Amino acid sequence: MKKLFITAVAALSLSMATAQESAKTSNPILPEFHADPEILYSKMTGKYYIYSTTDGYERWGGWTFNVFSSPDLKRWTDEGQVLDVKSEQVKWAMGNAWAPAAIEVRQKDGTYKYYLYFSANAGKRKEIGVAVSDSPTGPFVDFGQPIISDSPVGWGQQIDVDVFQDPKSKKYYIYWGNAYMAGAELENDMTTVKKETIKVMTPEGGTLQTWKYREAPYVFYRKGKYYFLWSVDDTGSPNYHVCYGTSSSPLGPIKVADDPIILKQDPGQQIYGTAHNSVLKVPGKDKWYIVYHRINKDYIDRAKGPGYHREVCIDRMTFDKKGNIVKVKPTL
Repeated sequence: MKKLFITAVAALSLSMATAQESAKTSNPILPEFHADPEILYSKMTGKYYIYSTTDGYERWGGWTFNVFSSPDLKRWTDEGQVLDVKSEQVKWAMGNAWAPAAIEVRQKDGTYKYYLYFSANAGKRKEIGVAVSDSPTGPFVDFGQPIISDSPVGWGQQIDVDVFQDPKSKKYYIYWGNAYMAGAELENDMTTVKKETIKVMTPEGGTLQTWKYREAPYVFYRKGKYYFLWSVDDTGSPNYHVCYGTSSSPLGPIKVADDPIILKQDPGQQIYGTAHNSVLKVPGKDKWYIVYHRINKDYIDRAKGPGYHREVCIDRMTFDKKGNIVKVKPTL
């Protein structure tokens, strides 16, 4: 009897451990509804951080940003609200806090500053602003005015911002655009766009089933190549997916990859609308992850608002010997 009891306890312990590990590593990784995830590794704290659109509000009506931290990419802690665009914190905005981007910048004195870029409703149109903090968890202080207000093509929304440091030149670049992709160099203050460097970089061609650019540019560098990722179709569509191209320059031109689709829905697993991503390189390793949102399976029906019932996920991203991104399999 004692032996049976010990065996049962051991089996139960193993089952509980397996369940706990599964809970740590399962998608989605954040609670409730979040979208447009931006992942950041902080050299100052040695932790990972995700900033996201707060979802679940009709017609994308959320107005706050929260940040989540993790020591290992498995266990995530809500560190609280870092910015409220309807409050006195952001006097120029009226709401619609969308798609943040964040970067850690080492200062001359060895300290770090954190820049949180975001889009918000400025009244008649969406504009892009930036807030600054001495900590990845805030408090962030808004710059006081938008840094991007006008479309370089005369149409499309100023949303879905990304920020990137070129490891070769050490210069900083900013990217944005819905229905077009634009990029530009930033001044050293990280709050001023060098207008003379603004360049329209929209990948040409494609269809909604292939690589036709819609929004959410994201840029990273690996082994001599600049990789440009973007989202195709509408964020409320199950077909919303990620494509990519490469360039020899941080401002293009972009060559669309031969096999450009790297992340797409898997209806067999009830995974839909997998796009609007950021990318993480594990420090010191050639190990990469893609962080993205998908539509919650219980809201896939158009009448239920799939475009604003999204959840954040993470999966491994790998490359073949030629540097092509291998198609990512979205997982549960």
